[in-house]
Parts: sequence; structure tokens; C-alpha cells
Amino acid sequence: MSAYLLSLAIWVPIIGSLFVFAVGPERRSAARLLALVVALAGFVVTLPLLLNFDPTFVGFQFVEQAPWIQRFNVQYFLGVDGISVLFIALNSLITILVVLAGWQVIEDKASQYMGAFLVMSGLMNGIFAALDAMLFYVFFEASLIPMYIIIGVWGGPNRVYAAFKFFLYTLLGSLLMLVSLIWLFLEAGGSFNLIDWYNLKIGIQPQILLFLAFLVAFAVKVPMWPVHTWLPDAHVEAPTGGSVVLAAIMLKLGAYGFLRFSLPIAPDASHQLAPLMIGLSLIAVVYIGFVALVQADMKKLIAYSSISHMGFVTLGFFIFNQIGVEGALVQMISHGFVSAAMFLCVGVMYDRAHSRMIADYGGVVNTMPKFAALFVFFAMANCGLPATSGFVGEFMVVSLSLPLHRRHACFRG
Repeated sequence: MSAYLLSLAIWVPIIGSLFVFAVGPERRSAARLLALVVALAGFVVTLPLLLNFDPTFVGFQFVEQAPWIQRFNVQYFLGVDGISVLFIALNSLITILVVLAGWQVIEDKASQYMGAFLVMSGLMNGIFAALDAMLFYVFFEASLIPMYIIIGVWGGPNRVYAAFKFFLYTLLGSLLMLVSLIWLFLEAGGSFNLIDWYNLKIGIQPQILLFLAFLVAFAVKVPMWPVHTWLPDAHVEAPTGGSVVLAAIMLKLGAYGFLRFSLPIAPDASHQLAPLMIGLSLIAVVYIGFVALVQADMKKLIAYSSISHMGFVTLGFFIFNQIGVEGALVQMISHGFVSAAMFLCVGVMYDRAHSRMIADYGGVVNTMPKFAALFVFFAMANCGLPATSGFVGEFMVVSLSLPLHRRHACFRG
């Protein structure tokens, strides 16, 4: 059974969603209960990945490999390292919270709503586990569809506009990545195996073109300035569960793509274009941080702050220091928990007052003291208060980004 843990993490939520869909929209209680059972099962199968993971082993673990499209040598090739295993567990945990968050809120088409999140959970686990580039691309693009439907069906008044903007930005950004994957396939002698690609000797000019193509795809997903404008609209119009998954997991896909593709496949170009990436990251940290300060809508405020926080992540990657990269990873995990908690808190208040405007709230501590204490705690973690997880990653990145001239090529072979 341990040989198929990754497949279980991918397909248990997806196959389980079919049973949730089959329950039908008229049996809401049964659909919710079944969705919760499937989400719990999806999380339980990820626990052996964490418990049996060997941190001393260099390479990928729990590897599964089987032929898929033999004509083009595309394989069903899965494996995890110390980075991806954490995001698979985080994604499966967030799925449980999303199902619970929509328990009483979603009345219309509850089975389809819960099922869409389960499908998306399985697809995103596939992204983090895929070691075949074409398999990665299929999961990467397929994950857009459930979120597009969630925003477009259960979103706010401008949900159609936000859903189309989200879909077009992320889809168009990935087209250049597809061209790069095909070029690497030919360069590797007909292989989509990422491990083979890591061993390729590529000239600096092709590396730069590859890096820029990957940058377009992954920068939209992060999102980085100036291709970030889809995120506030998507967050504002998405239901609470959609905002939680967007912030906690989907924003991490672009940063994960930099780690899995850009840095190891094009290391020389990554060093040469590091000033560009550092500049864009600093703009996200500083400028988008100021934009967040003037927001009157709580969801927009958290959305812009998420862009700023992800700027620390890309900054940590491109200062080329082990502690900086580790700080960026800590920031990704921390932001996954904290941003999810923030959007859940906003959802609680919106369900009671039907407003996201900060000016409409006052004296919440008098009526909901325990909730108010939690909200303040998560807000402080989001601000990077010392002794919270939000502080650790940002401090590790900032402390190393000051002497930028002292870079260590930790991604050079």
C-alpha cells in the first residue's frame, strides 16, 4: 500500500467527488457528510507520507512510475521530496476546512460545490507529486477548471467577470510554458522526465528563453507584479471556500514551479536574471503593501497582503542562499495557514452582517470576544508579529536579502 500513497492522495478525493456529485443537489445533508468523509480520507492517506518520509534521503521518495501515453513517452511518474510532501499534506488539510466552511453557508447545489473542491484537491496534489513534465502540465491546467466553476457559480455579483479574468490570465500565461516543455522534450531525446531534464547541459541563451517562458506562467500564478490584478477580483467575488483555497494553496503553485522548473533547469539564467526577479519581488513587498493599506474591503486587503507576502517568497528564492530558500518555504507554509484563517474569519463576519467593508464593523469584541481574539491573533501573524510563523520566514529572507552581493549558488549543479 505504501507504494501507492501518492496515487491515493490524488485519486481518493477525485473518485470520492463522483459519489458526492451522484448524491444530487436535493440531498444537501447527505452530500455534506459524504464530502467530509472523503476529505478526511484524502487527508488520512497523506499522513503516512509525512510519518514515513526520510529527511536524510537525497532524492524523491514514494516514487510511482507507469507508462501513460507511450507514443510520446509520457509517463505517470510521481514522487515527492521534502518540499512537495508538505504541500500535499497542507492541501489535504485545507480541503477539510473548506468543506466545513461551506457546511451551513452553501444551500444551492451543495453537492456540486463540495465535489468541485474535492476534484481540485486531488488535482493540486497531482501538481505537487508529478515528476513527468506533461503530467505536471495536465494537472496544472486542469486545476483551473474547478476554481473557475466555483467562482462563476457561487461567487458574488461580478463573479462572471472575475472568473473569466482568473481563467484567461492563468491559461494564457501557461501557453509559453507548453512551448518550453516541448523544446525540452526534444532536447532530452524524447523524454518528459524531470530528472532527465535536470541533467541537461543547456547554453545560456536557451536558458534565458526558457526562464522567461516559465516566468510568464509562474508569475501569474504567484502572482507577481504587474500580472497580479486578477487576484483581488477573484478573492472578492469567490465564496469563502474559494478564497481559502486560492490563498492557501493555488498561490503556492507558481512559487513551486520556480523551484521545480526554473531554478534547476535554467540555473545560469536564474543567476543572470536574479536582479530582475529581486526587483519585481521588492515592488510586490513594498508597493503592493502600500496598496493593501488603503483598502476598505477586508477581502481586498487580505488579497493584496497575500501578493506582498508572496514577494518575500520569490525574493528568498533568488538571493541564492540556503537559509533564504528555507525562509521562503517557511513563508509559504505559514501563509497557507494564516491566509486561510483570515479568509475564514472574514467569512464568519460576512455571513452575519453581509458586508466586507471595514467601516461597517465595530465592537465585535463585545459580542464575539473569543472570535475577536482569534481574528486579532491571525491578523498579527499576517503582519509578521515576532513569535508567530509569519515572522520566521520573513525574518530569514530579509536578514539575508540585505547583503545581496553575497550569493551562494545553491542551485548550481
